[in-house]
Amino acid sequence: MNISFTFKNFEPSDHLKGYAQKRFEKIGKFVSDSEADLQVNLLVDKFRHKADVILNADSIHISAYEDSEDMYSTIDMVLDKLEAQLRKMREKIKNRSRQGRGSKVQMNFLSYEDIVGEDGPTIVGTDTYEAKPMSVDEAAEQLNTLDNEFLVFLNAETEGVNVIYKRKNGDYGLIDPGN
Repeated sequence: MNISFTFKNFEPSDHLKGYAQKRFEKIGKFVSDSEADLQVNLLVDKFRHKADVILNADSIHISAYEDSEDMYSTIDMVLDKLEAQLRKMREKIKNRSRQGRGSKVQMNFLSYEDIVGEDGPTIVGTDTYEAKPMSVDEAAEQLNTLDNEFLVFLNAETEGVNVIYKRKNGDYGLIDPGN
């Protein structure tokens, strides 16, 4: 990650340069792109110390601004703000991938009628729906009230698609593929 600094209206000390470099290197753990650019603009306006940070990476464009009466605290505050934005973005991406993974269920209906010239069952219908996240106990209750033989649901604990079904003796069975 390339970090560049611009200082305006003041001459920074070596300690301030080292402090800012060390603090902004922490952003690298959020960005996997080695070609990412972090532009840090630090300026002094009378008694206000301001920091403006712009992060450009492959699919990320984030900026943060902060000001205070001390340059060190300004750097810390703008870094906290930038990290919060990156955490939020990473969490959104993680949630999108969880939602898209295995939440749609397709159900095929098979017919076992004897058809001349064909071997075995044929698919006579298809149904697609969103599996609702729920616990195994909730799925058992819903299966009991729906009067169906089985229910496909998204297990809230394992985040995987499961099937709960009624057995001939009245008990319930659970199919968990373990993905």
